Amino acid sequence: MIAQPEPDTKDWTWVLERECPECGFDSRVPAREELADLTLRLGQLWVDVMTGRPEAEVRPEPTVWSPLEYACHVRDVFDLASMRVRLMLSEDGPNYANWDQDATAIEDDYAAQDPETVTVELGVAARGFAEVVASVPDDAWERTGFRGDGATFTIDSFTRYLLHDAVHHLTDVTGERWA
Repeated sequence: MIAQPEPDTKDWTWVLERECPECGFDSRVPAREELADLTLRLGQLWVDVMTGRPEAEVRPEPTVWSPLEYACHVRDVFDLASMRVRLMLSEDGPNYANWDQDATAIEDDYAAQDPETVTVELGVAARGFAEVVASVPDDAWERTGFRGDGATFTIDSFTRYLLHDAVHHLTDVTGERWA
C-alpha cells in the first residue's frame, strides 16, 4: 500500500471571507453571473493540465497526491457539488453527510485510475456542475444546505467554496497561483 497524505482536517470555509494566500483565489470576486463560466474555465484548465501528462501518476513526494489523484478528487468534488446544489434547489435546508475525501481516495484507488479516462470524466463533471449552476434561478441563490459538521452554506457560498477547491488543487499540481 502506498503512503497516504495526512488527512486534511482544516475548516476551509474561511475562503468565503478572504483571498486564499496559498492559491490566490478570492471567492468573493466573481459575480454570480460568472460562476457557471468560471466552472467551465476551471474544467478546461484541468483537462489541459492532464492532457498528455506522462507523469500524471507520479507523486512529487510520497505523501503528496499525484496530479492524477488530485484530478480524481476534483472530478468527484464537481459531481458531489452537483448533487448538493440540486438538493438545495429541491429541498428546504437539506443536511449533507460529511464526505471523507481521504477515504474515498483510498477506496476508489485514485492512484491506479487511468489518467485519460479521469481527464474525460473530470471535464464531464465540470460541465455538469456548470449546467447546475447556470440553472439556479435568481431567487434561489440564498437557499441553504447544512454540512454534517454544522457548516451552513447557501447555493452561492457553496458554489464559491467548491470553485476554490478546484483552483487550489490546480495550484497544488501546477505551482501557479490564480490570476
